[in-house]
Amino acid sequence: MKKLLALLLIIPLLAQANLRQYKADVEESVWFNEEPNRLQCTLNHQIPGYGTASFTSAASKLLNMEFNLDMLRLPKNYGVAVVYSVPPKWMPGLMHKNIADMTIRKQFDGDLPEQAAWTMLSELEKGFWPTLYYQDWYSQYDKIAVALNASNFHEPYEQFVHCVSNLLPYSFDDIKYTVLTYKFGGSDLTKASKRKLDMIGAYLQEDPDLELVLLDGYTDSYGGKSKNLEVSEQRANAIKTYFVGMGVNPERIDITGHGERRHASPNTTANARAKNRRVVIRMQKA
Repeated sequence: MKKLLALLLIIPLLAQANLRQYKADVEESVWFNEEPNRLQCTLNHQIPGYGTASFTSAASKLLNMEFNLDMLRLPKNYGVAVVYSVPPKWMPGLMHKNIADMTIRKQFDGDLPEQAAWTMLSELEKGFWPTLYYQDWYSQYDKIAVALNASNFHEPYEQFVHCVSNLLPYSFDDIKYTVLTYKFGGSDLTKASKRKLDMIGAYLQEDPDLELVLLDGYTDSYGGKSKNLEVSEQRANAIKTYFVGMGVNPERIDITGHGERRHASPNTTANARAKNRRVVIRMQKA
């Protein structure tokens, strides 16, 4: 009986001994934001000896969030990590809460989608420590616990939330192919196209490093062919001037005037002809 009692007391100690824990000490817990801009916001947390945990939101039509765990040692095989919200030792009596399961992929960092990422942030805001538990892929005897320390979290998190609220409500994919249309007989954009150009301008102010911008100018079939060709080039050049003013290298902007060729719509009605008076913008990023 005494031997059995001694064994029951030793088992929890052995289990604890086989649990390798990675976390920042309370005094050394560091949260920091990457350089804020209107295209992407990232809040990072260093985990000594393990890697970096990051929460990221990007410019988009829809609010989004992603959690990424940048590991110093990538997984050797496939598995699953269970993510819990764990109360720190100075919150006695509170229960662990299950947040999500994170798929472990061979030779890839860990990540979690929007709902789990927001939940982790909410738990951190309340002072809890989101913690991942999984079987070590390098040792069959060890379990791993990776904790995000909520200490020193609130001020960087407030900055992060402010950054997210200021993200552009569209992404590069939303503007990389844009058609601008013009009023009859000149280089004045329609109101809708002016709004589109303003959107592109706001994006370029944040990310001017484009690999290539192609501008194709077109007209309707009214007027002489040579005049229409000239007007199409003028329209494309006006857009180039605008982009250069936003910081795009002029050598990366290619202009082609097509005049009244390559109609997008028949020239039989006023509404149809309006669709042919256009500049097509195609942008590529490295």
